[in-house]
Amino acid sequence: MAGIYIHIPFCHSKCAYCDFYSTPRQEAMSAYVPALLKEWEARHYELTEPITTVYIGGGTPSLLSPAMLSAITSVFAIPGVEEFTIEANPEDINEQWAKHITGSGINRVSLGIQSLVDKELSTVGRRHTAAEAIEAINILRDAGITEISGDLIYGLPEQTVNTWRYSLDTLVALGLPHISAYSLSYEEGTRLYARLLAGKLRETDEETVAEMYDYMTSTLRDAGYEHYEISNFAKPGHRARHNSSYWHFVPYLGLGPAAHSFDGKIRRVNKADLRGYITAINHGEKFYDEEDESPTDLFNDYIITGLRTMEGIDLADMESVFGRMNTDKFTNRCGPYIKAGKLQRTDGRIHFNEASWLISDGVLRELID
Repeated sequence: MAGIYIHIPFCHSKCAYCDFYSTPRQEAMSAYVPALLKEWEARHYELTEPITTVYIGGGTPSLLSPAMLSAITSVFAIPGVEEFTIEANPEDINEQWAKHITGSGINRVSLGIQSLVDKELSTVGRRHTAAEAIEAINILRDAGITEISGDLIYGLPEQTVNTWRYSLDTLVALGLPHISAYSLSYEEGTRLYARLLAGKLRETDEETVAEMYDYMTSTLRDAGYEHYEISNFAKPGHRARHNSSYWHFVPYLGLGPAAHSFDGKIRRVNKADLRGYITAINHGEKFYDEEDESPTDLFNDYIITGLRTMEGIDLADMESVFGRMNTDKFTNRCGPYIKAGKLQRTDGRIHFNEASWLISDGVLRELID
C-alpha cells in the first residue's frame, strides 16, 4: 500500500499560528493545477505499491474552483483508493461545494474548526464563526458525506479551561467519527510568535494545558473514541488511514511546493517556492532535494513515528527490520522510563501511556541517536 499527498498552497489569508507553506496569491491557481498534474506524470514511478489513500491538504484546498478540483480528482480517484480526503475551511462549504465533492471520488473531509468560540477564532485570524462551522458539518452530512474529521486547538490565546470544554463538548455532541486536537505551538516566523515576543499575549501555562489535555482524553474516551495517535481520536473503524501511513513507514509521494515524499529509504522534499515550482515543472526540471537516510536516521524515524501511536513499537518488528543489537539498545534506553511509568511494555510492544504523551518530546530525545 502507498499514499499520495497533494499540497494546495493557497489561502484566503494566513492564520496567526500557521507555519505551513501557503500564499494568498490565488491568481496563480490556474497555472498551478496543470503543473501539479505534470509533476505526478514525472514522478509516479516512485511508488511501486498500490495506492490506497489520497490526501489533498494545504493551505486551503476548498478554495479550488469545481473545475480545478475536478482536474485533480479525475486523475487520482483511481481503483483501489480506499480513503480520499480533502481539507476544507467552514466558510468555503456550501451545498454546491458539498454536492460536487460527493461525485468526485472524495469520501472524507477534514474540517479546520479549531475552536467553537468566536473570540478565540478571531484572535488567531480564522475567518469563520462557530455557527458557520456547525452549519458546514450539517451541509456535508445532508450531502451524504459521513466521514468528517474536525480539527481543534487547545492552549489558544484567551482560551480558558471552560471555553475549551465548551468547544470539545459541542463537537463531541455533534458525533463526528474523527477528531484531531493539537496543543498550540508558537512557531518562529508566525504572527502569533511575533506577538508573543512583543509581549502582546501570554503563552498558556503548562498546568492549564495539562488540565485541558486531561479533560479531552477522559471526555473522548467516555464518548467512545480511541486515542490512537498523540493528536488523533476516532470512533472504532474511523481512523485516518492516510495519516497512519506516515506513522507506520508506508511509502508516500508528496506533490506540490514544500511537499515531502518517502519511498522507504529516500526522503524527497520539494522546495517551498510556488513560482519556482510552476516554472521548473513546466520545463521538466527536478524541484526536490533528496535526503538518502542513513541506517541511524531510519532507526530514529522509526522510533519517533512509532511512539506517536497507541500501539507503539512492536519489538519483534523492530528486530526484523533493524536487528537484535539495535532493538536491545532501544529497550535498554526505555528501561528507566518504563520504571518511572512514562513508558509501558505490553505484549511485546513499548508505548507511551496516555498521560505521558504531553511530555513525549523530552523522552524521545533520550531514546534516539
